[in-house]
Amino acid sequence: MNLVLVHDWLTGMRGGEKCLEPLCRRFPDARLFTLLHRRGSTSPAIERMRITTSFLQRLPGSRRHYRYLLPLMPRAIERLRLPADADLVLSFSHAVAKGVRPPPGVPHVCYCFTPMRYAWQLRDDYLGPEGNADDGRQKLKGLKRTAVEAVLDHLREWDEAASNRVTHFVAISRTIQERIRECYDRPSTIIYPPVHTDFYTPADVPGEDFYLCVSALVPYKRIDLAIAACRRLGRKLLVIGDGPERGRLQALAGEETQLLGWRTNEEIRDHFRRCRALLFPGLEDFGIVPVEAQACGAAVIAYGRGGATETVLPPAGGQPGTGLFFDEQTPEALIAAMERLEADPQQVSAIVARENAQRFSADRYEREIVDYLGNVATKRP
Repeated sequence: MNLVLVHDWLTGMRGGEKCLEPLCRRFPDARLFTLLHRRGSTSPAIERMRITTSFLQRLPGSRRHYRYLLPLMPRAIERLRLPADADLVLSFSHAVAKGVRPPPGVPHVCYCFTPMRYAWQLRDDYLGPEGNADDGRQKLKGLKRTAVEAVLDHLREWDEAASNRVTHFVAISRTIQERIRECYDRPSTIIYPPVHTDFYTPADVPGEDFYLCVSALVPYKRIDLAIAACRRLGRKLLVIGDGPERGRLQALAGEETQLLGWRTNEEIRDHFRRCRALLFPGLEDFGIVPVEAQACGAAVIAYGRGGATETVLPPAGGQPGTGLFFDEQTPEALIAAMERLEADPQQVSAIVARENAQRFSADRYEREIVDYLGNVATKRP
């Protein structure tokens, strides 16, 4: 099968790249197209591919400040020229990759992480509240927001139209399946992302009295809730991750919280194995981190919406689960869940957590997506 791969951008090994990587190993001769590529930022399997980038690659500073180029991305993805002899196009998209133009008659499977979040459901989480426009600074902020809103309105229109270039949608979760239906009025098949359960494993190490967050430090992740809850309870919190919210979160943190920045996978695994529980307060499309934590036997306390509801099992019928949910994104709701776990830790079982995580193994993902692509390719007229 002459497979063509398309990815939004290649600037690090995050969840999307972890989904791309198995296909690069399985189809090393495939062509890989992307908006831009920061050389050496991804795994060896991806770096070995024949990678074609868009005109954005040539813009000064684009590989570092690419998010500011969002208005140019639709044009850039549309100008990529895919090989005419392709049998199948597979795009991995949370932004514009789904808008690539496949050769005529060639099936286009989109592995959709989400419709463009900042253009559809989660604008306020990215732009922040509108606030009061009484003084000059707030008025200027309001004008900037109006301009950004206009750009996002245009992107949403483009995104909806570009979805028609996809012949088959694959969703990463039921949450995204429903979002694809709402935004594009299209059906989809669910294939959960891969979790490296052969790496994230339990170990016979003593647990410690700290809570843990592992996350990019951006507003919608709601790490501020974890900091506030631990500060009020006087509980130790370790935060692994970095991002534009770090300064604000550091200002909110008391003596209980340590912001550790990014750590190696080995260090993250070690923290999973020793923490009292992982706190996961954001609304996520799927959420690989809670599954990695469960694979190490850790308890999870998660916001009870979105992808976490598909990966975390609450206790039921007198049987232990893998974590607890809280229903509102407030410190008070999170505190109540933490206190429930502390009052009865036996509600969560490390054995059950490990077994549950194995449902999302990397081997399962590779088998399911390769089988799906094979079925699409054989049905091509």
